[in-house]
Amino acid sequence: MEGFIQIDDAYWGGVRKGTKGRGAKGKRPLVAAVSLNDEMHPVAMRFSVVKGFQKKEITDWEKRHIKAKSVTVSDGFACFNGLGDADVFHFSIVTGGGTECVEIPYFKWVNTMISNVKNAMHGTFHAINLKHLPRYLAEFSDKFNRRYNLESMIERLAFASLITPPMPERLLKLAEQRW
Repeated sequence: MEGFIQIDDAYWGGVRKGTKGRGAKGKRPLVAAVSLNDEMHPVAMRFSVVKGFQKKEITDWEKRHIKAKSVTVSDGFACFNGLGDADVFHFSIVTGGGTECVEIPYFKWVNTMISNVKNAMHGTFHAINLKHLPRYLAEFSDKFNRRYNLESMIERLAFASLITPPMPERLLKLAEQRW
């Protein structure tokens, strides 16, 4: 991703009763990022499962997914201070939490994408095994990022099928282990 990027933390899953928010058991932490064009419209998005929200984890994520000299904006969550460590300009806006923070224009698109992806996944799938969550998130991101290039879909599929070696079913069922 490159350019102006809105970044926020999100969670998937968790216990429905008991502690709410970041302290709930069984939640998978996600980094949500949306890249915007000059008119401040979303161009690309990326949702990534991370081990946790520590500064080093966010810095490593940034090095893998954000081009140098990009401008990132995030809320005041302390782990996002690691965004400036990898040749990326980072601005932190302390939001104070609560429902008012979703109205801040600097986070409009990332909050919209988080909501859309969560609602789409809850509405489409009865249950998602957490070990497969990175693949579901990658599918949504890929569809969104390629939405203006649908005419090349058949060519890309044909090319991928030609260069992909045969794979046994047991390997196809393996999930990414990123945490």
